[in-house]
Amino acid sequence: MAVTISQVSFEHHRVALGIGETSPRISWRYEGSVSNWSQSGYSVEVSRGSPPQVEFFNANSSSSILVPWPTVSLASAEAATVRVRAYGEGHQPDTPWSDPFSVETGLLTEDDWLGTIVIGADRETEQNLPHQPLLFRKEFSVANKIKKARLYITAYGLYQASINGKVVGDAVLAPGWQSYSHRLVYDTYDVTDLLLAGKNAIGVHVGEGWYAGRLGAGAGNRNLWGDTLGAMALLVITLPNGTQVVQTDETWQASTGALITSEIYNGEVYNSSLEQTGWSSPGFQAPGTAEWIGVKELASPYGQLAAPDGPPISRVEEVHLQEVLTSPTGKTILDFGQNSVGWLRLRVAGPEGTTITLVHTEVLENGEIATRPLRNASQTDKFTLSGNGVQVWEPTFTYHGFRYVQVDGWPTDDTPLDGKAVVAVVVHSNMEQTGYFECSDPLINKLHENVHWSMKGNFMSVPTDCPQRDERLGWTGDSHAFSPTANFLYDTAGFWRGWLKDFQSEQVNGAPPVVIPSVPAAGGVMATAIWGDAIVVDPWNTYLASGDLEALQAQYIGAKAWLDSGIPRRTTGLWDPSAYQFGDWLDPLAPPDDAGKATTSSLYVADAYLVYVTGIVAQMASELGIDEDQSHYEDWAANLTVAFRDSWVSSDGIVANETQTGLALPLYFDLFEDANQTQAAATRLQKIIEANSYLVGTGFAGTHLLGLALTKHNLSDTFYQMLLQTTVPSWLYQVKMNATTTWERWDSLLPDGSLNPGSMTSFNHYAVGSVANWIHQVVGGLAPADPGWKTVKVSVMPGGNLTWAKASYLSPHGKISTEWEVNEAGFHLRLDVPPNVFANVTLPGSGQTQRVGSGTYQFTDTEFRL
Repeated sequence: MAVTISQVSFEHHRVALGIGETSPRISWRYEGSVSNWSQSGYSVEVSRGSPPQVEFFNANSSSSILVPWPTVSLASAEAATVRVRAYGEGHQPDTPWSDPFSVETGLLTEDDWLGTIVIGADRETEQNLPHQPLLFRKEFSVANKIKKARLYITAYGLYQASINGKVVGDAVLAPGWQSYSHRLVYDTYDVTDLLLAGKNAIGVHVGEGWYAGRLGAGAGNRNLWGDTLGAMALLVITLPNGTQVVQTDETWQASTGALITSEIYNGEVYNSSLEQTGWSSPGFQAPGTAEWIGVKELASPYGQLAAPDGPPISRVEEVHLQEVLTSPTGKTILDFGQNSVGWLRLRVAGPEGTTITLVHTEVLENGEIATRPLRNASQTDKFTLSGNGVQVWEPTFTYHGFRYVQVDGWPTDDTPLDGKAVVAVVVHSNMEQTGYFECSDPLINKLHENVHWSMKGNFMSVPTDCPQRDERLGWTGDSHAFSPTANFLYDTAGFWRGWLKDFQSEQVNGAPPVVIPSVPAAGGVMATAIWGDAIVVDPWNTYLASGDLEALQAQYIGAKAWLDSGIPRRTTGLWDPSAYQFGDWLDPLAPPDDAGKATTSSLYVADAYLVYVTGIVAQMASELGIDEDQSHYEDWAANLTVAFRDSWVSSDGIVANETQTGLALPLYFDLFEDANQTQAAATRLQKIIEANSYLVGTGFAGTHLLGLALTKHNLSDTFYQMLLQTTVPSWLYQVKMNATTTWERWDSLLPDGSLNPGSMTSFNHYAVGSVANWIHQVVGGLAPADPGWKTVKVSVMPGGNLTWAKASYLSPHGKISTEWEVNEAGFHLRLDVPPNVFANVTLPGSGQTQRVGSGTYQFTDTEFRL
């Protein structure tokens, strides 16, 4: 079979329009099953300009990931088309030329914005109240035929742009959430097809979003980055005889419309009687009830403007109505059968003035919607009908986490409440899915599906803890635990790159906040282990998945600062005991009202992680070729290891906390003095687990590493037994309780079906789903042996009741997959390795490892039995 190039990409952009890199690195992905195919070199064709100027470049290199841009840097708003072909080693076949792939830069300097300003409505802004969304509009004429047009846009708040009455692009909740005082993303759209020769109009609808909305538990905080909504837009129209520009300036007009309030936590209120139909079309005549006013210039964001690193939030899929329920009190409740994140789209007709109220919850309690877990987030949308026939409506500047929706006020006489009238729209950062897994146990499959759904629901421009209550914040500890799983399931490199920039920008004297972007209600800057350690671990995990050394170099600065100045220490170099620690948060034995009261000392946990992350920074320095730093951090890690043993480990190897977490951490981090102590500790951990009936005994600190620690010490069978348990606390307990996402607590729902009484009771938290990392590596048998998956570690370890499994990962180089079965004839493994990739294959019976190149392989061990 021939080898071909299936995709060419630039940096980590899924769509390379409006990027910020002037010399974007180029990557390509292979298809084909040619045996032992390796790249000896490549050619790149770059076409740019009008008429096109074509250049060819050749390189003798096996690299196909993030190779250097081969020619003169792109200028602002400059486009190029790129094709690639690769050459096989020796007598191996060469690839044909790839399809052409386009790349185009955004606006790279302040001058490129041509003096565009941010405009706000010329009125007093709301004080300590939700901000009513604003409409901004401008009419203009285009005299000539349009060759192309680009809209560059951002907002103080969230925006939705329209040209001639048509919505621009498919992004929602744009420009997403950033640490706006450091970075405000602008987006670029190709709007050529939306413009007309003659009269045109552009409109920008702006809601408060994260920028000025309420954030944080309880009363939270409003107006964290500003108290006035604003829009900034530059429309550049290329004509046969020149360029025409339309930009936000003081000639625009502002008004309000049918959207009364739109809050992240509380939902939207929409009154159709206040619609201004045609407001973003030319020739618009405002209704007599509307007032259009002037605009004013707001503070400039030029120092913070940035092109996006990752994909926007988009509508990705839809979930259809499963059942219409009637509650014990007579309420109408919609059950969509899946806990998801987004909103409802309504298609409804009814009498004028009818108000439909939609209350979104994740679960029911006693047959009624359970709103207590939402705390101070109402998740309620209100839609008032116009009475003018069928209306199609969905929210614009909010989102909800829900499976169930209580509906009041539905006009059933005019519109049946059924699957034709309502659909759930699922939104999240539109990353490419890369990881897949399936096995012979339907409960494990459902667990994996739930992990996937929880990731989708919480990767919303930032990695949030939950999508439903008055929180939804970028908790760093959660990302620390989950990032390896995330990096397998999706191409997260661009997503992390943007968020990690904010992580580093928010550091104060080396210490970051525990949520990024920082929200005062969550505590601000706080030096604490695991959460702070994410500034080391998240970049490292991203590097292992992507192979992006340039990104690692940028993020190394923050990792160093955390170790060098961010951590308060005692004289031994370990953590200062007075520093607050979350520790093994949500240990299953912690009381419902005290999530940090774990069975393992929080200081013990912090010190163990400190040794671990110091070693990772040494590895970062090694990869970056910074030899002096490497030696420094290696020595520091060695000294901290001794200090840890002196503080926490007895002379005979007994640790201060003989718990699942207390033993898993030093076993995974290699903290014991010798092999005898290590083996004895592993045996004790196995016995502790057995004595606990193979139920989970770990919280945030231990859960994501427990399986890996057991496998590292040849105890995978023990973890298989844990994974297959179905009583609380266990992963499959949630599945047996009909969960469709992973929960915050092991028992967010109690065995009798009642809610956990704790104030933190989310049914969509991804952290405990970190177990999927073990599933991918051990059951699926796939892990990167080299950063970027140039070499794959293939090591399937069958166990439990599983008789088959299959996993695949769409790596930067191409698709890697395993499919295995154990039957009466032994163990059978099929392995597919893409071109230009190697695999180190270890079979479960013999334990022997062999190295193979690309191609399809069949491995059999007739002696192997479960």
